[in-house]
Amino acid sequence: MGFQTLPSSDDKGDRPWWLAALVLIGLALAAVIAFNDLYAQVFTVVGKGVFVTIFVTLVAFFLATLLGLCIALLGLSDSLVLRQIARFYVEVIRGIPILVLLFYIAFVGAPAFVALYNLAVSPLVSAGWLEPMVVRDLSLMWRAIIALMIGYSSFIAEIFRAGFQSVDKGQIEAAMSLGLNRYQRFRLIVFPQAIRVIFPPLSNDFVAMVKDSSLVSVLGVADVTQMAKVYAAGSFRFFETYSIVTYVYLVLTIGLSLVLRRIEKRMREHGSGER
Repeated sequence: MGFQTLPSSDDKGDRPWWLAALVLIGLALAAVIAFNDLYAQVFTVVGKGVFVTIFVTLVAFFLATLLGLCIALLGLSDSLVLRQIARFYVEVIRGIPILVLLFYIAFVGAPAFVALYNLAVSPLVSAGWLEPMVVRDLSLMWRAIIALMIGYSSFIAEIFRAGFQSVDKGQIEAAMSLGLNRYQRFRLIVFPQAIRVIFPPLSNDFVAMVKDSSLVSVLGVADVTQMAKVYAAGSFRFFETYSIVTYVYLVLTIGLSLVLRRIEKRMREHGSGER
């Protein structure tokens, strides 16, 4: 007999004491930051990278979702070639660690793209209409975003595929009998039902990307982790610095998880009401 996922504490009716404990700890740390000059200084420095962390996460996840949806649709197409291309992409990308992918895109993919671009526009460059591109024109932040997009798109593609395949085939056949075309069946029948299956794991990947966005610091992108590394290296205040970094990431991830959990609950209630 295989392992089964235990129901959440909310499903059992337990009060969220864990959340109350986290709120108390968070308030205590906020008080320390407010009244301790050292922690306040660290928080000010680290906080400068919050915008970059949020920007990288939002843009990379949005692009990864679009790419993952396209890959999933290719994997469900009637063409054998398209299905094999989608499966090849998913299996290869899922087998590469995100950190390795970051390095590969930043230091191999970007120079290769620049070389291909310059080759393609070489006639225009020779005519003086365009300037050749150099590798430094591609910022490290956008290289990191592209790497996260590619890395997460393979996992998101599998989430979409599983969600679409969870829809009862009988409903699709009924829609076909009513004369709905492929796009109408997807928009009116498949997607509204599949999104309830897709949303929970998709939201988990969103929270995971908030944490994995810290990997962009290896490229020198000035996110929360990079700002902390620079400050700690210069001040040797490792305990204070990384305590603040932990606090910032917990605020981001737990706050986001609570919001997404609320949205998921409303989607379940809406689905139950429709039935």
